[in-house]
Amino acid sequence: MQRDATIQKAHGSGGHYTHDLIRNLFGRYFDNAPLKQYGDSAVLDKLQGRLVFTTDSHVVKPLFFPGGDIGKLAVTGTVNDLAVAGAKPLWLSCGMIIEEGFSIATLEQIVKSMRQAADSAGVYIVTGDTKVVGHGEADGIYISTAGVGELPEGLDLTPEKIAPGDCVLVSGFIGDHEAAIIKARHSFKMEMEIESDCAAVHELTARLVSNIPSLRIMRDPTRGGLATTLNEFVFERPFGIRIFEDRIPVRDVVKGICEPLGYEPWYLANEGKIVVITGRDEAQKVLDILQEHPLGRDAVLIGEVVAEPRGRVLLHTLIGTDRILDMLSGTMLPRIC
Repeated sequence: MQRDATIQKAHGSGGHYTHDLIRNLFGRYFDNAPLKQYGDSAVLDKLQGRLVFTTDSHVVKPLFFPGGDIGKLAVTGTVNDLAVAGAKPLWLSCGMIIEEGFSIATLEQIVKSMRQAADSAGVYIVTGDTKVVGHGEADGIYISTAGVGELPEGLDLTPEKIAPGDCVLVSGFIGDHEAAIIKARHSFKMEMEIESDCAAVHELTARLVSNIPSLRIMRDPTRGGLATTLNEFVFERPFGIRIFEDRIPVRDVVKGICEPLGYEPWYLANEGKIVVITGRDEAQKVLDILQEHPLGRDAVLIGEVVAEPRGRVLLHTLIGTDRILDMLSGTMLPRIC
């Protein structure tokens, strides 16, 4: 394959072009024993614990943004879905839908980024699929990933464990990912820079699982942001959540992007943060564990689980009033993860 070549319909035909693409690009970067069998399925080792399985699709524009790209996003997004379930991420699959005419050199950048993200997270991309659609029938490239992880016996992180008096924590500044995409897409003229927080959080979650018996639930607040994630916790549950605006960590540059557009940072997507609910007695220990890691050094306790109002998330504002934070309605910015 020539570095300045583009994807052709023949790359999706199943013939010589397809096999060249698989072996000379995907096989070269995603190099591991199960993949190198080049079968229709990957044969994997038996797990000792319970199997955790997740799937995700990734469509982002621009494909490359400050702090990451669609390849890194695809890997870390799936790893994080496994990690917040309490699982150890192990294996990923990768399905690509590529538009005819897409640069192979750009594809190689994306694949290389995926390999680097997988190595960092300690996972292997063991199987995949490639489809090529006609020019104008897609927007460059879409990536679908699925992931398998191993869950320790006895661990069960569910909303049913949450109770009034529990504490709500977040591992750092919110809104960085979506703010970075907004700035990159619309070329905001701002002196301050902002990077996506795109990162795998498996080390943070593993430390919490190992050390916090009262851990109730974890989640990565991606589309819909912090507010939507908290609403998912309380939906049709016999408790609510109150968070405090003055405790929520938001960078000045994120505020500066939100204010003229009428956005609220607690609805912006994140790709390297976790929200944690734990028993009050262990909240400080959770905070200490998070802050010991580079990805959690800005972690804070932002609120608490309350008996009333049931099924609602309240934001205690800077002026001392409570307002309801509902789920995100509609979309503020499409194609950000």
